[in-house]
Amino acid sequence: MGSRIVRNLDDAVIAALKRRAARHNRSAEAEHREILCTALAGEQRGRGVGATERPGRGSNGPTASSSRCPAASAR
Repeated sequence: MGSRIVRNLDDAVIAALKRRAARHNRSAEAEHREILCTALAGEQRGRGVGATERPGRGSNGPTASSSRCPAASAR
């Protein structure tokens, strides 16, 4: 599993990420993973890969992980 660093984010973007994470009862890092997985799943759906819902995910479900990220299966 890889890691990435996102540099030069506007302070407003960071604050919005933290607010969104709090609403979903997740850390900012987990929220960031969820946003990336959701965005990439949307790209993959156009090619027939991925799903809109992941198993075990409720409104405040578990954090995203590569085993549950639809985009991860497209690697």
